[in-house]
Amino acid sequence: MAIRSYSPGHLALGRFLVASLVFAISHFALRRPLPERADWPQLARMGFVGFTFYHLALNYGEQSVSAGAASFLINTAPVWTILLAGIFLGERLTMRGWIGVSVSLVGVALIALGESNGKGLSAKALLIAAAAISASIYLVMQKRLLPKYAALDLVAWATWAGTAMMLVFAPGLYTAVQTAPQGATISLIYLGIFPAAIAYSLWAYAASRLTASRLIAFLYLVPPLSLAISFLWLGEVPQKLSVWGGFIALCGVIVANAPLQNLIRKPQRRKGAENGEGSAKRK
Repeated sequence: MAIRSYSPGHLALGRFLVASLVFAISHFALRRPLPERADWPQLARMGFVGFTFYHLALNYGEQSVSAGAASFLINTAPVWTILLAGIFLGERLTMRGWIGVSVSLVGVALIALGESNGKGLSAKALLIAAAAISASIYLVMQKRLLPKYAALDLVAWATWAGTAMMLVFAPGLYTAVQTAPQGATISLIYLGIFPAAIAYSLWAYAASRLTASRLIAFLYLVPPLSLAISFLWLGEVPQKLSVWGGFIALCGVIVANAPLQNLIRKPQRRKGAENGEGSAKRK
């Protein structure tokens, strides 16, 4: 709704200026502390990956990709999360896990083909896939700092950092707000308060208390809801190839995440260590 009247840069900056204001009010009211100086570079990286790059890529992609197809692409994030966990946390995928990842990649390719009407891979669709990867990187970064900081604080600091990097799009934003239809501006404000400030805080709070597999399961509701809402509200009818690709990508995500603990091989202990533990138990 908003991207029809705002440029991708103005939409991202305007949305997160609203979110930053919400966090500033809440932090002032609750008198929240500042992060340790040593963590500022990590928070800046989180802000860039999870907010600046993610939302710019998503906004540019949604200029031509339907909301339903975009939701399927974004919902491949759990697959990328598993891969990143393998790289950074030492967790190895089983064969079933790799099958799920491969199926999802096929679905992403079909969506990219469908959104270009079969004329090749859609660059805008691939941008949204890149956004899904950046969301996964953000989740891994967030998981590392959640034991140290409260969820609300962590999201607020990352939001401020990401918004600061979006200020390059400030020129022309005031004029865009003046000329945009009221509905588009209301959508921008809504995006800043609800899916940004509130939803990101709730997600971080849940991430600090739920396992990744239980948390990710709720994302499976996003694509069908997005398809229905975009059809009823925006009149968007996605390409048949995109719909099939979306369902294939979603099936791959489900295979790769259900249940997560059965798809990841735990690091094997050395025999010497096991024998030592056995001896200690016998003693």
